[in-house]
Amino acid sequence: MDSLLAFAAPLALMLPLVAEGADVPKAVPAPSIEPSSAESAVQFEAASAAPEEPPLVNPLSALRGSATARQVRIEQRVVVRIAPAAPAARQNMLAELPQRALPSRFEEARKEKCVPLDRIAGVQTGSGNRLVLFLRDQRMISVNLEKSCHARDFYSGFYVEKNKDGRLCAERDKLHSRTGVRCDVEVMRHLVAAGN
Repeated sequence: MDSLLAFAAPLALMLPLVAEGADVPKAVPAPSIEPSSAESAVQFEAASAAPEEPPLVNPLSALRGSATARQVRIEQRVVVRIAPAAPAARQNMLAELPQRALPSRFEEARKEKCVPLDRIAGVQTGSGNRLVLFLRDQRMISVNLEKSCHARDFYSGFYVEKNKDGRLCAERDKLHSRTGVRCDVEVMRHLVAAGN
């Protein structure tokens, strides 16, 4: 029984399409009535004032006829994740430097306005509200976050929404931690080895 119903259902949906293409005889116009007295004139006016039945409309043709243009807006967001640099990666970066005693201290030098995101190799938490970015060209950059933020919230790296210029900029971008903390980047400075 169910298979018969499943077979008949598509046919029932196609029936209006078939009926739309077939010639349907037009309704025969009603003969004109000439009122002979005042009473028949009132009846004629009452009959003509009665609402007419709406014509039968095929639902599928009505659907096709009401096609309107709709707009679709596609938005794209690119979020970049910067992970902490693995200890082996940091050692490899240092292995390419000339062999000399490694500095035990670094000092902040000139300010940096922006850093390309594709040049950041890793991040490490510093003290207070500071993060240290390791760049692919063996430079290090200190990032100061807003005062209410703590660097320890970014122990597993951070996310940043990629802008059109593809750079991380101070006083513009926000860093998002995996725990949900959002912090503004206030200042970025180069880190250089302290002079003895």
